[in-house]
Amino acid sequence: MKAASREALASVEFKLDQFLASDNAVASAAQAGLDLFEVVDVLDTDRELRVALTDAAVPADTRKSLVQNLFGSKIAPIAAQVIEAAAAEQWSSTRDLVKGLVSLGRRALLRGAEAQGQLGQVEDELFRLSSILKNEAELTQLLSDRTATSARKRGLLASVLYGKVTMFSEALALQAIGRPEQNPIDDVAALADYAAQLQGRTIARVTTAGELNDSQRAALAEKLGKIYGRAMSIHSEVDTSLLGGMAIRVGDEVIDGSTAGKIARLRAKMA
Repeated sequence: MKAASREALASVEFKLDQFLASDNAVASAAQAGLDLFEVVDVLDTDRELRVALTDAAVPADTRKSLVQNLFGSKIAPIAAQVIEAAAAEQWSSTRDLVKGLVSLGRRALLRGAEAQGQLGQVEDELFRLSSILKNEAELTQLLSDRTATSARKRGLLASVLYGKVTMFSEALALQAIGRPEQNPIDDVAALADYAAQLQGRTIARVTTAGELNDSQRAALAEKLGKIYGRAMSIHSEVDTSLLGGMAIRVGDEVIDGSTAGKIARLRAKMA
């Protein structure tokens, strides 16, 4: 997103949080998130409407009235307020408006999970799903199939998730799969990142030769928190090829303390 769109999104995010704070956050947030995704589906297929909602030559009140006339009676009040607020902002492109509404829909669902006391659980479920997709090549290939409809891919993933995750994780994952940005693994992992961000945490992706227990994860989170000066979420995976130790990635920084990494560096020095 360009600067104007980032500012517009930040403004509407603040308003969304205010709307939810004054309502029954769990139910309202869940419905608002789902309704925002429905509106995105409409905008995806209607270029004329996208242009009308982002036309800077049209007064903001006129754009807000258009939202109310088209969607006001069909979606939850908070969703309508959010879309009106978005329509009143200045976006760099119609594409940025749609991307902004996707982000707002995700934020609403994550705020609902937070109100339910499940935001940490949702973060963990989404991370574990991204790990499953990484290890299940056939499933990931089916979900990446460009010839398959969004409905078919969502149905496939829903059958995998049913009864195994919270309603928030399921709704977020299904939306991401139905409207891909990169690939299923990275798209779902990005949702886990967003959940961590809303908790004021930064994700450390940790790969170890053996499974970490809860106390080890907690100790590692505390140690990394002191190093980076902020709270950390540990997302860990097992890779026996590391032989021992661990590799840690925080953003673009990689700390490789694995046995395999040490051997590779030693071989490089001896070459």
